[in-house]
Amino acid sequence: MSTSVIEQIDHGVSKNSIELAVGHTPLIRLRRITRELPYDVQVFGKAEHLNPGGSVKDRPALAMILAGEREGTLRPGMTILDATSGNTGIAYAMIGAARGYPITLCLPSNAGPQRKRILHSFGVKVIETDPLQSTDGAQVIAREMFEKEPDKYFYPDQYNNDANWRAHYESTASEIWAQTEGRITHFIAGLGTSGTFVGVARRLKELNPKVRSISMQPDSPLHGLEGLKHMATAMVPGIYDPTLANESVEVSTGDAQQMVRRLAEEEGLLVGTSSGANVFAALRVARALGRSAVVVTILCDRGEKYVD
Repeated sequence: MSTSVIEQIDHGVSKNSIELAVGHTPLIRLRRITRELPYDVQVFGKAEHLNPGGSVKDRPALAMILAGEREGTLRPGMTILDATSGNTGIAYAMIGAARGYPITLCLPSNAGPQRKRILHSFGVKVIETDPLQSTDGAQVIAREMFEKEPDKYFYPDQYNNDANWRAHYESTASEIWAQTEGRITHFIAGLGTSGTFVGVARRLKELNPKVRSISMQPDSPLHGLEGLKHMATAMVPGIYDPTLANESVEVSTGDAQQMVRRLAEEEGLLVGTSSGANVFAALRVARALGRSAVVVTILCDRGEKYVD
């Protein structure tokens, strides 16, 4: 039987339709919430919420799993283990199920109930950790589990795995460059693992050193922006490169939540709070420009995970 598009070969490992669906997301111009801007200052959202797992994390999760298989650190019979705030875990669960790997995830107990329900639906073993320690505490528990049974677990360690940022360097950035026809002037993304910001910013600066990269983070250690880190008070990811940012902006949880409502009501985009924070930051940057510009940010995940 001939090999179909659903069973292509990548480094000796067959790919299925879920994996082929990751990436190639549209770039959406935000028109109604940008009405006060000059027409030649354009703001776009990279619609990563349309990935099959519902978030931007599908890209690095797939990249880390495939890298593990290529390098022999992930073998049949092993369990994928990592710390997560939810989205990477959902991506692991989706791809792991398709490739035949059980999943164990450590996540803060105050992670959204919708995310927990999704993980349980995939058959994931969820280990809830101290909510006051956020994902930093989840990382400590996951690392301890791996060190006790290294032959049982494949521990991608998304906060310190170069395959994380490389996924965005090789795919997300290239897509943005092509979709803007090389006209992008500003890129804005929030910092969690920092993989999206690091990978995209690094590649865009190679393509055009004049592209300005702006990192975004919560405005305090105590915030409600799941998946994002307040870098001054958090465990800094090993893959984070602060030299890539031309500037950094901070966003409050309240401003992000208000933008989430505006995106739904005015743009028809039901996205999560990190997306709201990204767009709020992008508008702040765009208002200060007053000249021709193409500003791109990330719509990180779907809003259904945040609806009670």
